[in-house]
Amino acid sequence: MEYENILYSVDDRIATITLNRPEKRNALSPALRRELVAALRDAERDDDVTIILLQGAGEAFCAGYDMNSYAGGEAEPERPDGWNHSPLYESWTGQFPRSALRDWMVIWDLMKPVVAKIHGYCLAGGSEIMSMCDIVFAADDTIIGYPPTRAQSTPDVEYFPWKMSMAQAKYLQLTGQSVTGVRAEEIGWIAKSFPAAELDEMVMRELRPMSKIHPAMLAANKFTLNQSYETMGMRAAMQAAVPWYVIARNFRPGGGEFQNKATAEGLRSALAWRDSAFKDEGFPL
Repeated sequence: MEYENILYSVDDRIATITLNRPEKRNALSPALRRELVAALRDAERDDDVTIILLQGAGEAFCAGYDMNSYAGGEAEPERPDGWNHSPLYESWTGQFPRSALRDWMVIWDLMKPVVAKIHGYCLAGGSEIMSMCDIVFAADDTIIGYPPTRAQSTPDVEYFPWKMSMAQAKYLQLTGQSVTGVRAEEIGWIAKSFPAAELDEMVMRELRPMSKIHPAMLAANKFTLNQSYETMGMRAAMQAAVPWYVIARNFRPGGGEFQNKATAEGLRSALAWRDSAFKDEGFPL
């Protein structure tokens, strides 16, 4: 497959996938999502690859889903793979979160470990990708969070209870607050945080010896860990969260207000409406 929205390379048994829409802060368009899933599967099939490294070009890892597609910016936007357009299902079955969960569970199910290297902003859909990766390294000043829970919907992929303590999961999802890479390491959301200027060097220091481990050994360890979370109900819980997305976005009192503002006044105005109370108190988003 020829890629237009990502960069793909293999060196010393490490496949590097770079989200490459820097002018959009690597916002997740349907095309980028499709290419990312294809590249992940390409790397899994390649016996010369032991580890998959996921990163972002430009000033951010990923600022979330492409809002022009999903918040009223386009009259007939392109939809992700697997989207059911039938009027019997589209309006109430959560086709968007279903598609997001389907895409990012590819990372979870892959036989090879996927390592995320994040910097700049890692928000909403970007944090979903990151949280489904097996290991995450971040720059200290990375901003990580899920601001859409303030006004738009519950998360598309309900990872919060599985990535941190109950206290932190409730704080971050209920408020939509963001944390730095340093703080994300402290609360156990990510593995390690490094000074931004040292991020590339330190991540490669981690990956070089890891890439020498036999791929089958890595697969066995990944599946053993994943099976424990599956036994605790992780996959079922994420699937069960889809109806709450539909209720929160479409049927609750106030549902759809963000989308209506984005359509009528523009996305920038809608974001200011969503986030202004937090920015007034000095929070980053």
